[in-house]
Amino acid sequence: MQLTDVWFGLIAVLWIGYFVLEGFDFGVGILLPVLGRSETDRRVMINTIGPVWDGNEVWLLVAGGATFAAFPDWYATLFSGFYLALLLILVALIVRGVAFEYRGKVDSDRWRAAWDQAIFWGSAVPALLWGVAFANIVHGVPIDQHKEYTGNLITLLNPYGLLGGVVTLGLFTLHGAYYLGLKSDGEVRERANALVKRLAPAVVVAGAVFLLWTQIHGGRPLSWAVTVLAAVALIASARASLRGREGWAFALMAGCLGLVVITLFATLYPNVMVSSTSAAYSLTTTNASSGHYTLTVMTWVAGLMTPFVLLYQSWTYWVFRARIGPGHIPVPLLARRG
Repeated sequence: MQLTDVWFGLIAVLWIGYFVLEGFDFGVGILLPVLGRSETDRRVMINTIGPVWDGNEVWLLVAGGATFAAFPDWYATLFSGFYLALLLILVALIVRGVAFEYRGKVDSDRWRAAWDQAIFWGSAVPALLWGVAFANIVHGVPIDQHKEYTGNLITLLNPYGLLGGVVTLGLFTLHGAYYLGLKSDGEVRERANALVKRLAPAVVVAGAVFLLWTQIHGGRPLSWAVTVLAAVALIASARASLRGREGWAFALMAGCLGLVVITLFATLYPNVMVSSTSAAYSLTTTNASSGHYTLTVMTWVAGLMTPFVLLYQSWTYWVFRARIGPGHIPVPLLARRG
């Protein structure tokens, strides 16, 4: 096995980590105006992800950094061609992070409502656009012989790309509902579990259509098998939630998201970006990679440092593993004075 293949696989693992972990806190943000009927409810929801949301974003930074170092041509073509879409994602993530920090700084309903809207849009926009971006990477975009993207933002808004965005938006929202069922208590937990009954069927149908379209477009025996497993995990997660098995529902949904990413990368390989202009212009793990020495050094660094990062993040989740309910939300200072 070549180091280029190893790093292609490692980048896939990083995206699995990002989609699984950031996926549920995107879902919580999207569900904030849906399930948060009162200020206490909204604070319960935000507090379930408060200790972990910023750590979850580290997976995105590492995935981007690994792509830049291991496959510089892939990084250059992707970030220049998808510039506007990625800029929208970046702005949304910045606004979302600021909203988490600032919504509680002023004791005003209007102030909090404005930042709650920022959390919603800062979660929904990336959840949609990540699906659009990955669907287009797999489906193919116009790339010329100089490895330059020749399309525009409208090029990315094709039926397959938009369906990919709808699917990730739905999957992340459902993942957030499972997470709230697992991590919250009281009315928020009840509403989250009830929402699954209405949301899961639509997500299952959209996900099945997208995965089937992906396989018809360029599937292989391995990716077909992974697709079936992803569909089974998605359906099983919904059934587990309906039976009150909240831990299993969340775990199966995490498995489904991981399998979806594996499906996309397995369909893509050995390409890293498919050219719709000509197959000869596609970027591959060979023609888009760094040199052997660079990949060797990266492999040693990743092998030494990754276990520490995983241990630290696992410890964070263990420390903040308890459910959060209305009883854990302190009364605001002004209300106590009144």
